[in-house]
Amino acid sequence: MNRVLGAAENAHSSSVESCPSLRDVHSINPTELVARIESYEGREKKGISDVRRTFCLFVTFDLLFITLLWIIELNVKGGIETTLEKEVLQYDYSSSYFDIFLLAVFRFTVLILAYAMCRLRHWWAIAFTTAVTSAFLLAKVIISQLFSQGAFGYVLPIISFILAWIETWFLDFKVLPQEAEEESRFLIAQDASERAALLQAGVLSDGQFYSPPESVAGSDEDSEEKQDSEKPVV
Repeated sequence: MNRVLGAAENAHSSSVESCPSLRDVHSINPTELVARIESYEGREKKGISDVRRTFCLFVTFDLLFITLLWIIELNVKGGIETTLEKEVLQYDYSSSYFDIFLLAVFRFTVLILAYAMCRLRHWWAIAFTTAVTSAFLLAKVIISQLFSQGAFGYVLPIISFILAWIETWFLDFKVLPQEAEEESRFLIAQDASERAALLQAGVLSDGQFYSPPESVAGSDEDSEEKQDSEKPVV
C-alpha cells in the first residue's frame, strides 16, 4: 500500500515539475520581438523612415546650395537686379547660369514628390533626374562658353553634377537597402511572434492536467480488516 501511495506522489510531483518547462515554452515570444514590431509600426505611422528623411534633407540642401552659388554669381557680375534681368529675361544658353538653377529646382521637385510625398521604393525617379542632369550639364559644358566667364563657369556645373550623383548613391546604397532590411526583419519578427502565439495556445491546451478523484482515506485498510474478520476461525 505504501508503494502505491509513493508512486502516486512521485507521479504528482513529476507533473508539477513539468509545469515550469511549459512556462519556459510559453516564454518563447520575447519582449524584443514585441518592441521591434512596435518600433516598426511606429515608423510606419510616422510615414517616413529616418534614412529617407536624411535623403530628403540632402535633396533640399542641393537646391539651397545651388541657389546660394547662383546668387553669389549674380553679385559678382555687377549686382543682382542687373544680372538677374540679363540671365532670366534675356536668357542665353551659352552664358546664363539660370538653367543650372532650374535644373536644381527640377531635381528637388521630382525627388521630393517621389520619395517624400509618394514614398516610392524604386530607383527609377532618381535615375531619371540624374540622367537628365548629367546629359544637360555635359551638353552645356561642351556647347556653351561658361569656362570663359571665370571660376563660376567651373564651379556651378561641377557642383551640380556631383550633388546629383551623390543623391543617386545615397538612395541606391543606403535608403532602399536599409528600408528593405528593416521590412524583412519586421516580417521575420512578426512570423516568430505568430508562431509563439500558436505554440502558446498549444501548450495551454496540452498543459491542462486533471488529478484523478481522490479515494476515501482508509478504504483499502477497511476492506482488508473486513476480509480478515470474515475468515473462519480455526
